[in-house]
Amino acid sequence: MPSPPRALAVEALLAVLHDDLLLTPAAERAAAACADPRDAALVKELCYGTLRWQPKLEALLTKLLQHPLKVADLDVQVLLLLGLYQLTHMRVPSHAAVQETVEVCRVLDKPWATKLVNGVLRRFLRERAQLEAACATDPTACYAHPRWFIEAVQHDWPEHWPAVLEAGNLRPPFTLRVNRRLTDRDAYLAELAAAGMDARACAHSADGVVLEQPVDVVRLPGFAEGRCSVQDEAAQLAEGLLDAGSGMRVLDACAAPGGKACHTLERHTDLALLLAVERDAERARRIHANLGRLGLAAEVRVGDATAPGAWWDGVPFDRILLDAPCSASGVVRRHPDVKARRTASEVAVAAGLQARLLDALWPLLAPRGKLLYVTCSVFQRENATQLAAFLATHADAEALPLTVGWGIAAGAGRQILTGEDGMDGFYYACVQKRV
Repeated sequence: MPSPPRALAVEALLAVLHDDLLLTPAAERAAAACADPRDAALVKELCYGTLRWQPKLEALLTKLLQHPLKVADLDVQVLLLLGLYQLTHMRVPSHAAVQETVEVCRVLDKPWATKLVNGVLRRFLRERAQLEAACATDPTACYAHPRWFIEAVQHDWPEHWPAVLEAGNLRPPFTLRVNRRLTDRDAYLAELAAAGMDARACAHSADGVVLEQPVDVVRLPGFAEGRCSVQDEAAQLAEGLLDAGSGMRVLDACAAPGGKACHTLERHTDLALLLAVERDAERARRIHANLGRLGLAAEVRVGDATAPGAWWDGVPFDRILLDAPCSASGVVRRHPDVKARRTASEVAVAAGLQARLLDALWPLLAPRGKLLYVTCSVFQRENATQLAAFLATHADAEALPLTVGWGIAAGAGRQILTGEDGMDGFYYACVQKRV
């Protein structure tokens, strides 16, 4: 007999919180175990919603429990968070949410917890107003972000931090990139309308389309044939800033899953080379899959971008796209597990890796060539501060101004803060090599 959706959601959340698995594959695996599409949708809603609001839910749970649960009972704690999420953010009738959540205790082989779960959830319903008022003075609960994250955004963006944090708790838009090789945006918008899907053009990406309601990609007109891809508008801006052209050699370092490389190939049919390098072999396979669906060709190599001697042929590149590994603080609304999985120390580690990548890739750039530095972070340490340090130690590097209608000037580049025109949080800076 298949497990009920709430039990599957607990299993997926444990994989994230205990086994350090990313939320997306954990939720997809749990949803795939459901025979009914409605149950699969419920599993994903419970997983993403519980992690999105976990800091607030944890604060409420602390006030509801007389004693902290044992480490061995993390599953019961997760179940309680899941129950509180249903009562605070879902339209499930309260009695049904409580009853169905309590039943999961037996599936977890912890029947002793039925009384605890029932009592905690029913107490929350009785005392909700007082409990939420008591949490209102706690920034972690109020903004549903870890304290270190809140303090970093406050420090970096003193005029914008509440809006950034609030945007990080919103559901992300469902944004597509139209494949210019096969169609154009107006024609694809007409296809969507004919299929009964309300959509509009993006504000800044000439190839971007936002659907009013997310749908399974198999329902998108021409998706299997490569006429569109799912990609946030902020990520689509890389293609125009990279400024690739006929006969150029282009390197996409840290390339998986390949969205930016594919966008470049969709817009430029006569590149001399596009080399996509990715350290992780499994993630590199995703690049191949995306290229295949879109009918595109590129050279894909599994390799470490900090050690180009193992994969570079010695011929300089005209353009380098460095989509650097980062904290992912700008895509927390899309990947709420970032709140649970990241720490302040990991941001420092990411910054160190970014510096090594810049130093390693800079010699590969041809004179007058351009390197486009990209992160999906809103932290200055990974962005403006990172580029300032690089420019200070590379006399042949010159930051190019970005004359665009989006973002905030931030050192050598521009920062898109989470939520600006519906976009994810991204940083872009373009650096040219002097002759």
